[in-house]
Amino acid sequence: MAGAARRRDGRIAQERMLEEAMAAIAEDGLAALTMSKLADRLGTSGGHILYYFGSKDRLLLEALRWSEDQLAAERTALLHRRVTAARKLELFLELYLPRGPRDPRWTLWIELWARTPSNEALRAAQEEIDEGWHRDLRALLAKGVEQGRFAETDLPARASELLALLDGLSTRVVLGQRDADRTQALERARSAAALLIPHTAAPR
Repeated sequence: MAGAARRRDGRIAQERMLEEAMAAIAEDGLAALTMSKLADRLGTSGGHILYYFGSKDRLLLEALRWSEDQLAAERTALLHRRVTAARKLELFLELYLPRGPRDPRWTLWIELWARTPSNEALRAAQEEIDEGWHRDLRALLAKGVEQGRFAETDLPARASELLALLDGLSTRVVLGQRDADRTQALERARSAAALLIPHTAAPR
């Protein structure tokens, strides 16, 4: 029982660290996040954080995983909503795109993308997260085709193309580039989705 309690306490401690890391990135940016500053926010020591994560790279990856796990739960709920396939696709786009230039999840994605060429474990972790988005988008599109809402097409190819476009739009939003706020990015994503995944004239 004591061991189980320690494990629960450990999980709670890690989640608190990840939550605070994401909050710090949203407030001050990734460059300002250091283990000592995170420790100060948590009222602990840098060594205590390293006990759980081993390195800053590992902390950043686990923070991304933690954030993506929450979005995966939202995607699952979205796939089961009783709305049209077109509405589900629109909500999927909204979920995927960053909230704005300080979106901590997308800030992490951009930082970790740059590190994958020299880190095979990081590459594998990112591919695993990516596959969750691909799988759920393919399922959403397949259901729309089955219901006669979307025209039949090469769904894996269309899903890959749409997600690649969303990645580009998201990067522009996070970097704060001109004419690339969330509202504009969402409008462009909707237009691209309509071209890549045509609606049928009438559902079956």
